[in-house]
Amino acid sequence: MLNNIMYVTVYVTDQDRALSFYTEQLGLEKRVDAPGLQQRFLTVGVPGSAVELLLWSHAPSAGVPAEPESGLAPGPVFLESDDLRKDFELLRGRGVTFDQPEPEDYGYGIRIEAVDPDGNRIALRQRNS
Repeated sequence: MLNNIMYVTVYVTDQDRALSFYTEQLGLEKRVDAPGLQQRFLTVGVPGSAVELLLWSHAPSAGVPAEPESGLAPGPVFLESDDLRKDFELLRGRGVTFDQPEPEDYGYGIRIEAVDPDGNRIALRQRNS
């Protein structure tokens, strides 16, 4: 029986730059950093969470829309916060780029999206209490 989400792949052009963004700016922790036979295997995760983001070097797909003609960015990775407005201020102070000036309330809580150096969207959410 399936029991866990192990990895979610995020395509990047520069693994060191991505590692710096996800750890130093977003505050995730480095989990695995191993040279592979053909490519470096690099993962990060939210402290205390079993799910890991695989920062996979694949320049042609990094930040590119799934359907280039649609003009839409690829689906975001969703990260949850228990105090999004506070985290927003912290992340903005670390130089994280956002899609709007402030988090917004929506039907299920509070939301805002960040963008990594390759244009991948990172959706930040706080659920309603």
